[in-house]
Amino acid sequence: MLIGALKSKYQPVNAHLIPVRRCNLACRYCNEYDDHTDPVPTSEVFRRIDRLAALGTGIVTLSGGEPLLHPDLDAIVHRIRQRGAIATIITNGYLLTRGGIARLNRAGLDHLQISIDNVNPDDVSKKSLKVLDQKLRWLAEGATFDVTVNSVVGGGIRNADDGLVVARRARALGFSSTVGIIHDGSGQLAPLGPEMRAVLEQIVKLGSSVFDFANYNRFQKNLANGRPNDWHCRAGCRYLYICEDGLVHWCSQQRGMPGVPLETYGAADLRREYERPKSCAPRCTVGCVHRVAQVDDLRDDPDMTMRHWFAETEEGRSHMPPSIRILRWAFVTSPHRQVFRKAIARLGAGRLQARQEHARLR
Repeated sequence: MLIGALKSKYQPVNAHLIPVRRCNLACRYCNEYDDHTDPVPTSEVFRRIDRLAALGTGIVTLSGGEPLLHPDLDAIVHRIRQRGAIATIITNGYLLTRGGIARLNRAGLDHLQISIDNVNPDDVSKKSLKVLDQKLRWLAEGATFDVTVNSVVGGGIRNADDGLVVARRARALGFSSTVGIIHDGSGQLAPLGPEMRAVLEQIVKLGSSVFDFANYNRFQKNLANGRPNDWHCRAGCRYLYICEDGLVHWCSQQRGMPGVPLETYGAADLRREYERPKSCAPRCTVGCVHRVAQVDDLRDDPDMTMRHWFAETEEGRSHMPPSIRILRWAFVTSPHRQVFRKAIARLGAGRLQARQEHARLR
């Protein structure tokens, strides 16, 4: 996926596809659900997946609402895999069962993110560790796909330490942990207080993903301190949000922009939205869009990007892991970097072909 994204800047990296807007919960800070609409017909979801594949989309993420409310979710996951894309799900976890986990295994799910907002449920959010810990244990025992537990900091969270407790539990079970900053209805953010900022930094240190560490250095650190970010949002091209009506939007917080039907969305739309400035970008907190933007940072100036991601501490030490130092040498600074790049491109093409054949046979 990354190889393809680095080769062409007008190819979608990640698309969030909404198979059902309805949710079984009603978290007070959320503006992405209702309590009554029916799931999108499976045949229509298939058509949208096929169109995303035709655009070259690398990752298709099923979100909502609550995607586990769709009766054919495992068939939808399988369709994504058949079309050669990475299949992921974002869920509140309430509806997970052992049988459902087994079905997602068979469908070929690559990754599941479960969002947990607090340790004990309150009137803001019921997505609590107390309620969901059994679901996490089932995932640890039975899931063959990767699992990430996302905790949150920001407005509406009563106990600042809750996010850290959730992240530590995730790591203890062998899962990845990430952290998000709760935004308002337009995707913007007020500065965090000192206690929340300290918790955010501790959760980031627990994470295992290079991209999440980079995301903190590139975006979250500024937002937590009330400072805007200077960046060019590529939503509408690198990142697509397809609502239940089949329209393409910049993200969940900017629905209606551009609001073009996916079935007619093409090269001209991708190029237009890649270049278009977004006025909401400086204080945007939508982490999925931030992460996708880092692909273009790598593409445009890989050496400077990695130096920025792993900036030296005040003591003069670098956070850059040894594995990243090796990759930076092989693909960026080595006099033989073109040889390494060609080799990995051939390997990526071969693995993609094998993956598509495997998915077809499942």
